[in-house]
Amino acid sequence: MTIATSHPDDASAKPLAGWRVLVPRGGPWGDSVAATLRTQGAVPVVAPLINFAPTEDLTALEKALADLAAGTFDWLTLTSATTVDVLFAYRAIIPATTRVAAVGETTAAALQAVGYRVDLVPEKDNSAAGMADEMVALEGEPRRILTLRSEIAKPVLTKRLIAAGHDVRSVVAYRTVGVPVTERIARDVANGRINAILVTSGSVAQQVREQFSDIPETTVIAAIGPRTAKDARKVGLNVDVVAPKQTVDALIDAVSGFPLPHAADEFHF
Repeated sequence: MTIATSHPDDASAKPLAGWRVLVPRGGPWGDSVAATLRTQGAVPVVAPLINFAPTEDLTALEKALADLAAGTFDWLTLTSATTVDVLFAYRAIIPATTRVAAVGETTAAALQAVGYRVDLVPEKDNSAAGMADEMVALEGEPRRILTLRSEIAKPVLTKRLIAAGHDVRSVVAYRTVGVPVTERIARDVANGRINAILVTSGSVAQQVREQFSDIPETTVIAAIGPRTAKDARKVGLNVDVVAPKQTVDALIDAVSGFPLPHAADEFHF
């Protein structure tokens, strides 16, 4: 008879065993993050806090996507994962002749999760300005570029590319709206049954602040990079850990460095 025994490596193989982690976005990206969390032993709680609402100029967006499919543009730039949701909802076609630039690893992962390729992710500065700098350095000749953005985004990328001599069409792809969580999830956050909350953008940070007015001190608030951490602190969130890179793996690794907190009423029913 062989008696199964546990090994010291088991705990390190599942560093988030016992954790319940709130994933603030749904769709293919949320499913991918949830799958990664499960491999680390955690129980993901997918609770989309934001969604996109249609732009007020649908004609301009639909014309831009039709031109994109026709091969009009040399580059397509995306500065948020929500823009990818819009592309996916429209079943947008990106020709092989059009290169795709994503502002950071979160946006790149969202693209790849729904089957789009990524040709450029800024190596140093995961921001619109950083992406503009790399594209300007890469392209010495004028290019036709489609920049898709949110209604509230500042046109930093567009202005820098135009200043460098490129032909840029800037189109509002969506408006960001908050999505109310269920009473059950709000209650679980309040009583500490959610052990960690992943904050992946300034818009998510705003919704976390508005929807969860009483987050226990034991709950780990994890931001996916310095820029998001800054946005989160600006709206009043106490950020416990900041991923050194703007990637899901780095964010989950950052959370795994904490001991598992316990809810105050965990053993009371």
